[in-house]
Amino acid sequence: MNKFFSLILSLLFLTSAANALDMRFIQVDGVMYNSENEKNLTNIIEKINKEKNVDFVVFSGNNLSKPKKDYLESFVNIAKDLNTPFYFIVGNKDVNKQKNLSKFEYFEFLRKNAKSHKKIKNSNYVFEKNKIIFIVLDGAKEVIPSSSGYYKTETLNWLEKQLMKYENKNVIILQHFPIVPPTENEIYYTYKSEDYLQLLLNYDNVKAIVSGHFNANNEKLVNGILHISTANAPMYRIIDILDYETENPTIWTTIKE
Repeated sequence: MNKFFSLILSLLFLTSAANALDMRFIQVDGVMYNSENEKNLTNIIEKINKEKNVDFVVFSGNNLSKPKKDYLESFVNIAKDLNTPFYFIVGNKDVNKQKNLSKFEYFEFLRKNAKSHKKIKNSNYVFEKNKIIFIVLDGAKEVIPSSSGYYKTETLNWLEKQLMKYENKNVIILQHFPIVPPTENEIYYTYKSEDYLQLLLNYDNVKAIVSGHFNANNEKLVNGILHISTANAPMYRIIDILDYETENPTIWTTIKE
């Protein structure tokens, strides 16, 4: 009889845990797609499609190995096989005005060819899922690309306007370049990240910042914000957000490959 009740309690716990899962999304960083490694991307898509209860996928930068339009076109055509909406962030390898793939051209192509980007015109943008506000922030340089990111003053001013606008909602920021380095590698450090960090001190609605770039898996809690960094594909990170309507939702992450 005791074993029977233990089994019932276990089932109730598992059911409760499943119901508590308010939303789930997947981050993929550093695919670095080209015509020679296409199979890598199709394998990732196949694996993600087997995951349960995924609300969306974000490709968080360095999606292409070079800023080439045909690479972007092929990447998006493959990504359309996903069972969920998908969003793009640009990294240091994705855009270059001199190579005829500016940020405008990159996102204009996405707007015309990716359903989830239909209303998105810029590399900085906002979308909402399950009452959580996701802010995509662009720190890539398109004129003289380099391995270090830079969130310009106008970008931070735009971010602050969004944080004020959504001050009563939970916010998660998605970006390529971290502002809390996951490892020691000065080549990849983000320029003037202290300005960004100082801005965040004025707001308590930011719950997590999700980034990549360093090819390192790490999580650091700084001033109440969980800074999540994810290594390059074929790894990807599942991010679960529980109790999203509370002031302090629970965020769980799992690395898969």
